[in-house]
Amino acid sequence: MAGRSGQRGYTYLLVLFLVAGLGLFAARTGVVWQQVAQREREAELIAIGVEMARALASYARETPVGTPSRPTELAQLVEDKRWPTPRRHLRKVYRDPMTGTTEWGIERDGNAILAVHSLSTQAPIRREGFPPELGDVAGSAASYAEWVFRPLEE
Repeated sequence: MAGRSGQRGYTYLLVLFLVAGLGLFAARTGVVWQQVAQREREAELIAIGVEMARALASYARETPVGTPSRPTELAQLVEDKRWPTPRRHLRKVYRDPMTGTTEWGIERDGNAILAVHSLSTQAPIRREGFPPELGDVAGSAASYAEWVFRPLEE
C-alpha cells in the first residue's frame, strides 16, 4: 500500500504541471490574439483616416466660388450642400476602430476642419509603411491620437 500512495502523489504532481502548462499556453495565445486584433484595427484606422483625408481634399478641390473651402463638421463631407445637387465626398462618418465611436479628434483653423485623428491613447504597434496622409510623425507616435490624417496638398 505504501508504494501505491507514493505513485498517486507523482501522478497528482504531473497533472498539476500539465494544467499549469496548459494555462501558460492559453495565456500566451490570448496575448497573440490581442495583438492580431490590434493590428487589424490599426489597418482599419489607416484606411478610414486616409479616406477621410481624401474627402477633405475633395471638399476643398470642389469648392464653388465664394464659399469656404473647408467643412466645419464631418457631416458636411457626407452631404455637401454648397451645390444645387448635394455632393458626397465621404459615404458616412465612420466609427473610429480604436475607440468604437464616431467621435474623432479634429484639428481646426477657427471653425474649419484641417485634419482628423483618433482619440485613442493606446500605443500603436506599427512603426513604418505609412501612407503620405499621415506624414512622417506616425512612426514615432506614442498613441493613435498622434496619427493625424491630413489632406495632401496639390
